[in-house]
Amino acid sequence: MSKEPTYQDADLVLRLYEMRREAVMRQSRDAIMAKFWPASYEDFINVTKFDNPLNAAFRQVSSYWEMAYGMAARGILNGDYLAENGGEGMFLFAKIEPFLAQFRKEGSPVAFKNAEWIVTQTEEGKKRYEMIKGRVAKMREQFAKK
Repeated sequence: MSKEPTYQDADLVLRLYEMRREAVMRQSRDAIMAKFWPASYEDFINVTKFDNPLNAAFRQVSSYWEMAYGMAARGILNGDYLAENGGEGMFLFAKIEPFLAQFRKEGSPVAFKNAEWIVTQTEEGKKRYEMIKGRVAKMREQFAKK
């Protein structure tokens, strides 16, 4: 991976942005960002069940970000550049990170590996994730009070 983003990196990030604007994807993103606030492992695991109203949105959004971050993890796309432009996936990762070890242990050992990579293996991802994690913690507290 090049230290500096290339034209190809910019092109891929723009394509990823365009995909995020698709109508169903936008609805899924809105639902997961606004309505999905797991306070326990049970809250988290419930969204993975097919009869959960947020399941389709969760699968679409989480698989989208895993695909995008996977491009960076495999060296196809500059990871720091993607981290600058892909904070929403880190926001989702911060929501589920407290439950991830148990989820991996109970049946999905590679779940969110690419999201974990972007927040632990890129300098920009590390910096941004710390900010995002703090924001998610405050928001989680607000939703718990309601």
